[in-house]
Amino acid sequence: MTIGFIGTGNMGSAIAKAAARSGLAETILLSNRTPAKAEKLAAELEGAAVSTNEEIARTARLIFLGVKPQMMQLVLAPLTPILKQREDRFVLVTMAAGLSCRRIQDLADMNCPVIRMMPNTPSAIGAGVVQYCGQGATVEELDGFAALIAPAGLVDPVPEGLIDAASAVSGCGPAFAYLFIEALADGGVACGLPRDKALAYAAQMLEGSARMVLESGRHPGALKDAVCSPGGTTIQGVRALEEHGFRAAAMNAVIAAYEKTLLLK
Repeated sequence: MTIGFIGTGNMGSAIAKAAARSGLAETILLSNRTPAKAEKLAAELEGAAVSTNEEIARTARLIFLGVKPQMMQLVLAPLTPILKQREDRFVLVTMAAGLSCRRIQDLADMNCPVIRMMPNTPSAIGAGVVQYCGQGATVEELDGFAALIAPAGLVDPVPEGLIDAASAVSGCGPAFAYLFIEALADGGVACGLPRDKALAYAAQMLEGSARMVLESGRHPGALKDAVCSPGGTTIQGVRALEEHGFRAAAMNAVIAAYEKTLLLK
């Protein structure tokens, strides 16, 4: 089965790397508006080949559209005649925020099967989150898709009505997490830590804390309480965060991202 990636930016590259880790690098075709990006990724994947949008549209069984929402129509329009000429079955896979499966079918001007996925950038290293849903795709096609990108991390089917909210948490969330790591490191530097150590401590702490939530099954509030000794240092830090609206700011960041996604429809 040939797998094509049209667009090898951050998201497209992350998912192509996951697919390659499934042992299918030699079946992957890569295309990008800037060919040098596709060439660089092909060299990293060892077996993948640089191609064109048109060739991918003609031959790939799974066609990943790593295209920004505002560029989707421009990319699909010249490919529609090629796709309509195909007699074999293919699936379009979109990762564009805000564009529903139905909208992709409309832009492609055909009732072809579509899988909609929302990955995040940590998928490139196998520590990501990918939500997905489908329209017109068979159970076997959906299961095969999930198996293909399983090396990305947590791959979770969700109803399409929830995928925008899910993306606002896990798709946008890495940027929020990086801001938090940077801020913690800045605080450490202000207290005298060398920059490299402050960054390493903050990043490792966040990874370990996330693992505690996932592996212990305990509520994050209970885990927080376990760190906060009565009259201790940590509770004073928590108080300072609450004084500045830390939790409200985090909630509002997710809501703002979600509301922006709705405007892209």
